[in-house]
Amino acid sequence: MKTLVVKILLILFTINVCHSQAWMTSLEIAQKLAFVQNKMVLMVWEETTKYPYPVLVDNDKGKTVFVENLFTDELLSPLIWKHFVPVIVNENQYADWYLEIKGKRKPSYIDKFNDDSIKIMDINGNIYNATDFFDNYENITELIQKYTLNTSFIAAELKNYSDDKNFYSSYYLASKYLDFALYVNVKIRPAIINLSNIYLEEAIAFAEKTDEDELLLKQRCELLKIKEYLILRRPKKVLRQLKSMKAGTIENKNKSFAAFLYYVAFRCQSNVEDAEIWKSKVSLVNLKKAELIINLNF
Repeated sequence: MKTLVVKILLILFTINVCHSQAWMTSLEIAQKLAFVQNKMVLMVWEETTKYPYPVLVDNDKGKTVFVENLFTDELLSPLIWKHFVPVIVNENQYADWYLEIKGKRKPSYIDKFNDDSIKIMDINGNIYNATDFFDNYENITELIQKYTLNTSFIAAELKNYSDDKNFYSSYYLASKYLDFALYVNVKIRPAIINLSNIYLEEAIAFAEKTDEDELLLKQRCELLKIKEYLILRRPKKVLRQLKSMKAGTIENKNKSFAAFLYYVAFRCQSNVEDAEIWKSKVSLVNLKKAELIINLNF
């Protein structure tokens, strides 16, 4: 009941905000709203809004036009709201946020976090367009076309992680992002995989602190990382890495996952004979998922 009330309040709040075309100023509320609407968050630092932020946008005639200030243009605001939940974040939050990611992200990610450009984030604050850097003006139309996502596919895993950060919530969100990568445009597939890797690294860190079998959990993470190369159409690398793990060292609870990887990798190489050896060890649900990956590789 409480969850329903919160959702209703957020929806009513959204209607009022969208009608006024204002950007939000509370990251926490923006993240909750993005979850309800199955959207990503579009975020900028407050300091960025204190001077004109020129951008480009394609008009309805297909021409690219120059907009003097992203934050004051009355036509751009509803367009952004249609695809994202825009929020302006005060610099006071920077220090604590930076400490959370320091030493845990690539230098390019930290650079994106620090700069004045637009950041597209999931509801947990992880940057989706972390590899995008601009020498000139950002094109809002291109940003929308490239990074708009309906996150309903990963909604349950996003919420579970948001509610309780632990090995399983991190691991399953990383895994779900990888599955999501199967359905998105090939141009943004690497960006989705990068998000998956963020949660996978967190899962590994949690595995080192858990009372459960650390080897089992870390090996599961290693196998998930190997799966990434199937989605990137590199089945030979998958087989090399599986071979380096050696079948005798695979934990019993991870053997079905390893079988899945062997089966898909061999199928991706049109090696039907070797693939059949592993097929019986793969569940019907995973066989259907396997076909999606196999189709990507042909």
